[in-house]
Amino acid sequence: MKHHTPLRRSAAHAAAGLMAAATLLATTTAAQAQTPPEPGASPRIDAIRKAGVLRVGVVNNPPWLVQNTSGSGDPWMGSSWMLGKEFARLLGVKIVPVQVSHETKVPALIANQMDIMIGPLNQNAERAKIIDFVTFSNTSVCMFGLASNPKFTSATKVEDFNRPDITMAYFSGAGEEPLVLQQFPNAKLRGVANSGSVAPIEEVLAGRSDVAPLNRMLWPNISKKVKGLAVFPKENDCQNSKIFAIDSGMGVAKAQPVYLEWLRKVEARMHPELAAEERRMTHTLK
Repeated sequence: MKHHTPLRRSAAHAAAGLMAAATLLATTTAAQAQTPPEPGASPRIDAIRKAGVLRVGVVNNPPWLVQNTSGSGDPWMGSSWMLGKEFARLLGVKIVPVQVSHETKVPALIANQMDIMIGPLNQNAERAKIIDFVTFSNTSVCMFGLASNPKFTSATKVEDFNRPDITMAYFSGAGEEPLVLQQFPNAKLRGVANSGSVAPIEEVLAGRSDVAPLNRMLWPNISKKVKGLAVFPKENDCQNSKIFAIDSGMGVAKAQPVYLEWLRKVEARMHPELAAEERRMTHTLK
């Protein structure tokens, strides 16, 4: 039988004590993120509790927020809805969707027609002047081309597409148009009309263009449906792309520091779950 010396026992006790302290700290931090501010600390939270409802702005915006038309279960799905439900649960109130459009979502938020726009909203300098953000995701694009086209597959960095021998297609009037014009001035740019597709796929398949941009969220499904395409960057199926990256988040009206800080703490705790739900919804997009 082995006998532990007092020194070894002390070291073991110390290690156990450190582990217990770390566990307690993690538990305490999580609890602090879950506990809403006390009454009187946030007028917004006080009003939500008094009304018994959390009004959340909603608009169909896959994969973060998708309307459930099956007739059963929650009316909405996705990581935005998941986080909105958690806010309501912690506040002890019911979540109530407020339907808006992409054009009215910010004005409706400013007009106090909702407590939070669960959106998400792309963040930019103009919006940051009038609302605050609870950042939880981002948007970016993938570049796709034919897998048989060496001009596309030989690219090792995005700058490799900014060459006179590269023809790049994009949808005229789409959000990425000014970014394409700015970042790829040396390429032959083909602005084409959107015929209802998610990207100028026919341009690439027909060989009229070597490359085209596509929202990263749409690539996994497109790659399954349309054979013969390749993507850049290819790591993690292009889901880590930083091309034209823009942070996305929920929006709240300005001048609500206590409310905003609490929302951000809850998001930080839930971020791994939100990212997993985003990945799941991304692979179900049609």
